[in-house]
Formats: sequence, C-alpha cells, structure tokens
Amino acid sequence: MELLDSPIRDYAWGSRTVIARLQGRSVPTAGPEAELWVGAHPAAPSTLDGEDGPVSLAETIAAAPIGWLGRDAAARFGAKLPFLLKLLAADAPLSLQAHPDRERAQERFTAGDPNYVDANHKPELLVAIEPFDALCGFRDPKTSADALEALGGEPLAAITAHLRRGQLADAVELLLTWPGKGADLVSLVTKGDGVTQRFSADLALVRRLAAHYPNDPGVLVALLLNPVRLAPGEAVWMPAGNLHSYLSGTGVEIMAASDNVLRGGLTPKRVDVAELLQVLRFEVLADPVVKPVEVAPGISTWPVPVDDFALHRITSPTQLTLDGPVLALCVAGEVTIGDATGVVSLTPGRAGVGPAGAGPLMIAGEGEVFVASLGR
Repeated sequence: MELLDSPIRDYAWGSRTVIARLQGRSVPTAGPEAELWVGAHPAAPSTLDGEDGPVSLAETIAAAPIGWLGRDAAARFGAKLPFLLKLLAADAPLSLQAHPDRERAQERFTAGDPNYVDANHKPELLVAIEPFDALCGFRDPKTSADALEALGGEPLAAITAHLRRGQLADAVELLLTWPGKGADLVSLVTKGDGVTQRFSADLALVRRLAAHYPNDPGVLVALLLNPVRLAPGEAVWMPAGNLHSYLSGTGVEIMAASDNVLRGGLTPKRVDVAELLQVLRFEVLADPVVKPVEVAPGISTWPVPVDDFALHRITSPTQLTLDGPVLALCVAGEVTIGDATGVVSLTPGRAGVGPAGAGPLMIAGEGEVFVASLGR
C-alpha cells in the first residue's frame, strides 16, 4: 500500500468548504472544489512519490499492468485501472445527464463523435456521507403529468398527454426541443399560481433549478424524475441510460474509468439532445435508493451488476480480502491500512493504493474508509 496525492477538480458547482474542511485546510477556498479524483484516469491521475518526484499512477500502472492489476484484470480491461473513486461536494445542481453502454460508446467513439472521449461505459454508484439531494431515473409518468398540469396548465397539455399515455420518450423529446429553449414554459411553471400543497415540493424543485438555469427546459424535465434525499450510507445506482442530476450534498462516488457524459440541460457545457435520446432508457425506476448491505461487522457494501468495480465502507478494525488492485479513501478519523507491500496512515481526504496479489488488507484505527476494488 502506498500513499497517493490526488487532484481536486474546480468545477463551478463545487463547494468552497467541504473538501477543504475535511482535509483540515482553511475555508472558504479561493474557488470551488467539486471533486477529489482518486485513481488513474488520464484527465487527472493521482500521483505516487517517486525517486525524482511525483509519478502518475496512470503511467505507473501502464508500465507494469500485470503487476498492478493482475493477469486476469489486465486481460479484461487493458493496461489501465478500470475504476475511478471520487469524493464529490456539490453546492449547486449538476447537469441533467446520462451515460452510454459499452456498445454505444465503442461505436460512437470509433466514429469520431465529439460527445465521446473514450470507448468505455460509465456506470456509477454514489454513496452519501452527508445528506444528499439528487434526481435519479424516471418516476411514474402519470405522477409527472399531474405535477406539470398543476404547475403549467394548458400550455403543457401536449406534454402531459404523452405522459398519461406512458410515452416518456415523446415527452422528454418535446420538452428538450421546445421552441425558444422553453424559457416561456419555465417562467410559467415557476410562478406557481394556485398550486396546492400536494405539488409544493415540485414547485420548490423547479424554482430551485430555475434560479440557476432560468431559460432551460431541463428544469421541467426534472419533474419527470424521482427526487431523492439520501441519508448517510444510502446510495443511488446509475447504470447506462439512467437520466439523473445531482443537486447538492457530499458523497463518495465510484464509476467505470470513463468520462463519457451525454447532457440534456442544466449546464453551460455541450448539450446534444439527439444523442442523449439515443442512450436513454425510458423505463420507470420505482425505487432508486440502494441500501447498504452489511457483509461483516463494520463492513458494508452496495452490490452492483458490473465487474468493473465494487465498493466497501469500513468503520472498524478488520481484515478484508478483495479482488485485484485497491484504492482506499479516508473520510473520517484516522485509519492505518496495509498489505504485503506496505502500510500507510490515512486522515480525512487522503488516499492510498495497493496492487493486485498483495494479500488481505489489514485495517486498524478509529475512522471511516471507503475501499474500491474490482467487481465479481
């Protein structure tokens, strides 16, 4: 196990306090700090201490993939770490987005589609470490129709008609391609004239989003999604084609090592509605919240149907045997973690990495650490 120095991404929606306070730095920071990236993604890899200074973890793994990943993982995923671990701190809403499956990513990346920066899929799991608000997956379209009808009335009749017939794809496409970018509809809905208590939460949501994006029809698409408030330890699972948006909060996120994002709104970044519609799965997600499963005293996980990654949360001294390489991120207290290659001490916001085949992890101390590994 070796210590990592991990970069912080300064996206505009990030917090000026959360990551800095966790790491024991002064707050507020000069600019937003949105995500701490722990891993070997080429856009912002963590670094190891080398003889002549910092060394990229991505380059280190690429130089010795079998030693770091193990023979089976290197054959499956190539000479790269197949997952990326993040600490995410959202102060403002993120974009309305979805990610492609592997087949679509390979096809469009090969074709040179500018939406695709690699040929990989990007399933994600986000675990709250503080209360976290998100929108995740489509809710019952009749519930959405009721809300849109109550908030917008006759101007939204064509959309609510699609929803009452269960035509989610038609409703989403109509909203995201509305003439004039939907500014008139957003203005109408956020007025909230005569809205009853039943729809007060829907009105609060669109007003919250419109405060950031007043002319964006994505504000209304949000009413088609499940609003979720995660308690610490709860998670949302976002497979390919799941339309979602993070709104606010702090969490640990693990994903396949990709940066393919199709955006439909709530962002100043590139939006491609046509391609987003190609990857979306227009299915109702009845229960988007994933509860932790305790696999041993002080060890929890969130089973997901991919082999790119697995995530465990450890809150007490233990021994843990996992597949392939591991990343460990401390979020509370002080934890000592080691394998056959070495021992490191982690404080909040610090991370370590261990190679495949280094034996069980030995975890001691009083704290909370998230450990990422290969899935099964």
